[in-house]
Amino acid sequence: MFPPADGWTFDQVKALELPFDWELVDGQIVVRGQTKFWHNRVRDRLLRALEDACIEPYDAVAEQCVMVDDQNTNKPDVIVFDPRKLGVLELECIPVERLALVVEVVSPGSRQDDRVRKPALFAANKVPYYWRVELDRDGNLAVHEYWLNADTRSYFPAPSHPVHRAKLATELPFPVEIDLDPIISFRFQQ
Repeated sequence: MFPPADGWTFDQVKALELPFDWELVDGQIVVRGQTKFWHNRVRDRLLRALEDACIEPYDAVAEQCVMVDDQNTNKPDVIVFDPRKLGVLELECIPVERLALVVEVVSPGSRQDDRVRKPALFAANKVPYYWRVELDRDGNLAVHEYWLNADTRSYFPAPSHPVHRAKLATELPFPVEIDLDPIISFRFQQ
């Protein structure tokens, strides 16, 4: 299996039926790593909170392929998107122009991607909001909220509250409040 000279396309890679989860970055197949329990818990609980807070026309989903172009398909941890006129049964990838928010939970193996490459990619494609979720030095969640500068197609820290700790409260892309501390704790601890 040799890559095509011009790089892989989504349809070519999809036809390979690879035995691992993957993304396509500039025509190159990138293997997605195994995530830890805390990462999955944060992703799933943020998804649930976003689903509960969604207003029309938005919807939220985790680990869904996003089609930037034929040689760039990513699977953000969580996305908020506009599903109008998208067919739920035939949809493989959400078109990047439908995204309102991308949420990435940073793991040791994804730091560079989640801090640099993905924000640049999604900003260049006019995704209005980007949240980067990390564990701080004390093991608590910190949600870095970014807004798009449409002129420069780059993100800047949200002016009113660039980093959320303990509680995330924002109005964009719709009002949402999330208690962050319980997300990474077990319900019944002794």
